[in-house]
Amino acid sequence: MEAKNKFITFIRKTEQTTIVRAIRSGLVNMIPVLTIGAFALIIKTLPIDGYQKFINTFANGFIYSLFDLIYSATFGVLSVYMTFSISRSFMKIKADQQSVHGGAIIAAILAFFILAGAYLPDFNTDNMGPKSMFLAILTGLGASYLYMTFEKLLRNRTHSLFSAGADREFNRMLTSFFPIVIVAVIFALFNQLVMAIFDTDSFRTLLADTFDAIFKNLPNGFFKGFFFVFMSSFLWFFGIHGSDTLEEVMQTHFAVNLETNRAAVEAGLPATEIITKEFFDCFVLIGGCGAAICLLIAILVSSRNRAHRGLGYTAAFPMLFNINELMVFGLPIIFNPIMLIPFITVPLVCYSVAYAAIASGIVPMITSEVEWTTPIILGGLKSTGSFAGSLLQIFNVILGVLIYLPFVKLLDKQAEERQKSNYADFIKYFCENESELATVRLTAQSNVYGDVAKSLCADLKHVLKNKISLAYQPQYNYEGKCIGAEALLRYNHHLLGAIYPPLVIKLADEGGFLPDLEEAVLTSALEDREKLIARFGKNVQLSVNVTGTTIVTQRFLQFCRKLHENDKLNGLDLCVEVTEQAALSFSEESIAVLKSLRQMGVSLSIDDFSMGKTSLTYLKDNLFDEIKLDGSLVKGLSTHKNCREIIQSITQLASSLDLTVLAEYVETEEERNTLHDIGCDCYQGYLYSPAVFLDEQK
Repeated sequence: MEAKNKFITFIRKTEQTTIVRAIRSGLVNMIPVLTIGAFALIIKTLPIDGYQKFINTFANGFIYSLFDLIYSATFGVLSVYMTFSISRSFMKIKADQQSVHGGAIIAAILAFFILAGAYLPDFNTDNMGPKSMFLAILTGLGASYLYMTFEKLLRNRTHSLFSAGADREFNRMLTSFFPIVIVAVIFALFNQLVMAIFDTDSFRTLLADTFDAIFKNLPNGFFKGFFFVFMSSFLWFFGIHGSDTLEEVMQTHFAVNLETNRAAVEAGLPATEIITKEFFDCFVLIGGCGAAICLLIAILVSSRNRAHRGLGYTAAFPMLFNINELMVFGLPIIFNPIMLIPFITVPLVCYSVAYAAIASGIVPMITSEVEWTTPIILGGLKSTGSFAGSLLQIFNVILGVLIYLPFVKLLDKQAEERQKSNYADFIKYFCENESELATVRLTAQSNVYGDVAKSLCADLKHVLKNKISLAYQPQYNYEGKCIGAEALLRYNHHLLGAIYPPLVIKLADEGGFLPDLEEAVLTSALEDREKLIARFGKNVQLSVNVTGTTIVTQRFLQFCRKLHENDKLNGLDLCVEVTEQAALSFSEESIAVLKSLRQMGVSLSIDDFSMGKTSLTYLKDNLFDEIKLDGSLVKGLSTHKNCREIIQSITQLASSLDLTVLAEYVETEEERNTLHDIGCDCYQGYLYSPAVFLDEQK
C-alpha cells in the first residue's frame, strides 16, 4: 500500500511539472487539427467500392482532391503544428508578462526545421508529418526554454535599441530578435555536432535510426509486436503520441509485411506474416490508443459520473473512426494512475488474442490494405476478407470492456473525491471574496475555480429540467402570528450537498439562465401554495426573490401575465422581493413594468434596505409596499448604537410613506423587543423558525 501511495504521489507531482502540462495542453490544442485531418482521411478512403468510384469520378475527382488537400494540410505538416502548439503552451505556463510569446514560437519552428533536415535535397512533407512528432515535442520545449532564458538575460540590454517614435510591435520585435538568433545558432551547432559524431544527415534521422535499432534487434514474431504495442501505449500515457512517434518503426518493420502477404497470394502461396499495420489498426488499437472504444463502452454502461458520460457521448462518433483524442485528453487518461494498468493491458490482451486467432487459422491472414480510420466490423471484414475478422474485433471489444469496467468505477470515485476537494477550496474562496467577485466571471477563470464553476453551472442547468427544491422561512408579527413565508432556493447537489444560494444565483446569471431559474422558483412556489396554507395558515403572504435585472424585463412581465390569465395569481397574496438593487433601473419602461405587476395584485418589496442613496431612490415613485431591513443593521443592534438609530429613521420614514418594515436575521427576543421599540413589528429569523421544507414534519 505504501509503495502504491508513493507511486500515485510521484505521478501527481510529475503531472504538475511544466513539461507535462505543456505537452498535455499542446496536444489538447491540436485536437481540431487532428480531427479535421482524420475526418478528411475518412471521407477520402472509406472502403466501400461504390463510394470510392463516386468520389474519384464526380466532377473529375473534385471531392477526392478536396479532402486529399485538407488531409495534406493537416497530417502532412502535423509536426509543425505540434511544435507551434507545444511552444505556445510552454510560454503560457512559464513565461512572465513581459515575454514576447511569438518570438518563442518562431524560435521553436526554426529549431524544428533545422533538426528535421530542411537543408536536405529530399526534404518533403514526410519529414513534417506524424513521423516527426517526437522531434516536434523536443524542439517545442527545448527551443522555448532557451528562448525564454536568453530573452530574460538580454531584456535590459536591448532597451537601448528602442526608438521613442518606433511602432510598439517593432520594439517588441527587437526584444525577441537576439534570443531567436541565439536559439537558431545553438540548434544549428547541435545538429552539426550530431552529424559529425554519428555520421548521419540530421538529428531527426538519428532519432529514427535509434527507434529503428531498438526494434531491429528484436526477432520477428509475437514479442516484437507485443513490445511495439507496449511502447506505443506507454508513450501515450505520458502525453507523447505513441502511434505517431513510432510511425517510422511501423512503416519499416510492420507495414511492409502486407506487401509480403500480397506477393505470396499472387504467387499462389499462403500468406505468412501475421503482424501488419492493419493488424494493429483493426484488432489491437480499436478506437485508437488504449483500445479506447472499450473504455467508451465501459463508461456509457457503468459510469455514474455525468461529466464522464457526457464526454463519452461527445467522443462516440469520432471514436467509431478510431479518433480518440477527445476521450484521451478530456477524461483525462494521460498521467492518471488509475488508468495506467487498463490503458496498457487492454491493447496487449487484444494483441495476444488476435495473434493467436490468426496464427491458429481461426481468422484468415491480412491481405488487404485498410486505413486506420475504417470503422469496427468493416475494418475486420475488409482486412481479412472474412466475417471472422469482424467477429474477432467484437470479441476483443467485449474483452476490453470487461477489463475496463472496474477501473471506470475507480475513475468515478477519484473524480468524486477530486470534485469534493476542489469545491471545498472554491466555496471558501467565494465566501471570503464574495463582494469582490460580484463583477468577476467565475466561469471565465482559467484555473481550478473556473473548472468548478463551469461544472456546477452545467449541473444547475441540468437540474432546471426537473422541479427545483424550495424551503420556506416564515415571517411573524409582534403578536406571534404568522403573516408570511419567503421561498428560498435550495440546490442540493447530488455529490456536494447544499450549495450556497448566492453562488447559485451568480452561476445562473453567468450561465445565461437566471431568468429561467427565477421563473422556475416562482412556478414551484405557486405549486406549493396549498401546502404552504396547510403549514402556516390561510392569510400567509408568499414572498419570492427576483433580481433587479429580471423584474423590469418584458419577459418577466409576460410570464406573470400568463400566470394571471391562468388564475394562478388571482386571490393570492404574492410579494416579489427585489434583490440586487444596484441593477434596478428606473427608466419609463421599467416603471411601467413595475406598475403593471402591481395592477395584477403583486406586492413589491425592497430587499436589504439601508439608508444609502441606492435604497432611498426607490421610494420616490411610490412603487413598493414593503422594505426588508439590511441584515447587517439587525445583526449590529446589540453592538453598534448607530444601527438602532438608522433602523428607527427607516421605520419613521416607512410610516410616513405607508410602507411595511420587516426585519430579517432576528435570532433573540432582545432583538425583537428592541426592533418593536423603534417601530418594526414584522420579523423573520431563527427566533421563530429556520427555513423549512414543506414535506418535513413540524
